[in-house]
Amino acid sequence: METKELESAVEAILFASGEPVRTERICMALEVERPEAEAVLQKLMDHYAYERRGIRLLHMEDAWQLCSAPDYADQVRRAFEIRKPAKLSQPALEVLSVIAYYQPVTRAYVDQIRGVDSSYTMGLLLERKLIEPCGRLQVPGRPHVYRTTRQFLRAFHLTTLEDLPALPDFGVEGQLRLSEDGQVVDVTDDQLFAAPDLDQEESPESTKE
Repeated sequence: METKELESAVEAILFASGEPVRTERICMALEVERPEAEAVLQKLMDHYAYERRGIRLLHMEDAWQLCSAPDYADQVRRAFEIRKPAKLSQPALEVLSVIAYYQPVTRAYVDQIRGVDSSYTMGLLLERKLIEPCGRLQVPGRPHVYRTTRQFLRAFHLTTLEDLPALPDFGVEGQLRLSEDGQVVDVTDDQLFAAPDLDQEESPESTKE
């Protein structure tokens, strides 16, 4: 296929999907090698941005997705009578920051860093699909561990987690490691925080979006 045909085929695939499409699936559909597919995708992404088109091509980790340009968000919302999403509260941003920088982590780990019960706020972030459970600790109670999602990358205009700003060293222990089957390995007592001593509990009123 010629380059122009490849570009058109990629547009068709991404438009038909409506969801992020992994690079390897695009390669398989186009019957091309990864470098060629990535070159076509990058060219399309640059073209939409340079021409200030109404759509943009997002690159999130190893996936690509077509979306409307942020410049026209108000017009899109008016056309479909979509409510503007509520801004994240300060507690939600705190919880999201801890998970983003130290993922995968348990809720108790987040609680210990913040000094308050974060269960309500984490529930809101789960509803917004900004975080997701990604395994369980092999300890009594088998608590869930959480990580950020592609929706998180999209919401904060990030391609990968490596695009996050550098985090100052606050003396917090490192992240947990997940095995291929979703089990947590190399767990230390400091990372479990099975029974944190919390100063207070968050209420729904203090974390309204």
